[in-house]
Amino acid sequence: MNVTLNGQQKKFNSATSLNNLITETCKGKNHVIAEVNGSIIKRQEWDKRTISDGDTIELVNIVGGG
Repeated sequence: MNVTLNGQQKKFNSATSLNNLITETCKGKNHVIAEVNGSIIKRQEWDKRTISDGDTIELVNIVGGG
């Protein structure tokens, strides 16, 4: 399965949920916004959203500071 993750092509051996993808690629999930194919996916839906071949995924970490 091939997807575009934050602008880079990534290959996965099997289907996975958005939640698993975020767990594998982000240091923490508390400040992440997930977008799949141009739509923001609510945190409550991450386990239910299966990543499909050809999906475009953007994961953004929110960083505070001053």
